[in-house]
Amino acid sequence: MNKVAVIGLGYWGPNLVRNFHQVAGPRLAVICDRDPRRLEAIGRLYPWLERVQNPQEVFQRRDIQAVVLATPVSTHFPLAKAALEHGKCVLVEKPLTASLEQAEHLVDLAQRQGLVLMVDHVYVFHPAVEKIRQLVQGGQLGQVRFIDSVRINLGLVQSDVNVLWDLAPHDLSIVDYVLGRFPISVAAYGKAHVLPEVEDVAYLTLDYGQGLVANFHLNWLSPVKIRYTIFGGTQQSIVYNDLDPVEKVKVYSRGLSVHAQDVEGRRRLLVDYRTGDVWAPHLDKVEPLRRVVEHFLHCIDHQEVPLTDGMAALRVVKILQAAQESLKQDGQRIFLEPVQARCEQLRSPLARKEPVCPNDPKSLSAFRG
Repeated sequence: MNKVAVIGLGYWGPNLVRNFHQVAGPRLAVICDRDPRRLEAIGRLYPWLERVQNPQEVFQRRDIQAVVLATPVSTHFPLAKAALEHGKCVLVEKPLTASLEQAEHLVDLAQRQGLVLMVDHVYVFHPAVEKIRQLVQGGQLGQVRFIDSVRINLGLVQSDVNVLWDLAPHDLSIVDYVLGRFPISVAAYGKAHVLPEVEDVAYLTLDYGQGLVANFHLNWLSPVKIRYTIFGGTQQSIVYNDLDPVEKVKVYSRGLSVHAQDVEGRRRLLVDYRTGDVWAPHLDKVEPLRRVVEHFLHCIDHQEVPLTDGMAALRVVKILQAAQESLKQDGQRIFLEPVQARCEQLRSPLARKEPVCPNDPKSLSAFRG
């Protein structure tokens, strides 16, 4: 049996261990963390799992087919690189790496090795986000004009990444999946209050062209927790409240229409306000992380490219790096070159039965839970 190892048992690692245990059963064989106290704590819950402190022991084992990384961002590149070089498929926590150069190296390495490289962009697997994508790609909103997102809470202040690199990957992966478009420019502004040079409050703006702008408010210092995103269209709008236990997605048939009239030779604009129905679509009750784990194992077993593969992660990292550059320049607008998604054929032997290309409007989804 080809086995799985989870490396990193801090904040997110125990959730991955739980889901891999529920989905894969005995296929999950090893847990790894440098802190013996964490190993002991998780080991008491799953006493049959082998405990290892050194990741190199995991990489060198022939019975380990896949490695799951839930470690600090600064360690993602060396650990993922070592795992791929030892022939292991890799699922890594977001963001993929701390730089664009590192991300490109891992994507190229995985493709040359013919190995699955997947990033845990967990919101892409959320039933709410899947429904939003269906509505947007299906044209129910008309033309999307704006996206406003707030992701704030009294969060875990980190020393190796700022609030942009910590929280923005969630929103960027959602918008990347929903829109299927890459922005033409990025601007970011933020301030550090707790740790020097580690911004804990930030505002990120993406310009997608054709009148579409996306704005993200990210904050570790807020006394309240808010997870709120609005997709505003010319016909309808969507409000996504991730903290709503019942109706996470609401569709509003509200908006305004502008008409031009010529009255006695003078051109005048008339604005009509539309007030229509509000409805909440049905959403499946499934844990998104469980879908991540199922999809990762499916891609390994069937040699398929994941929905949140290295190229999807690369697009997010490219935006983050540009945003970091903008932060250093007090919000200067940074223009972006498109990321080549290589949707038709990857260099690796991995196959994708239903292509997922961010620039292909025909592709709605490659994953159904």
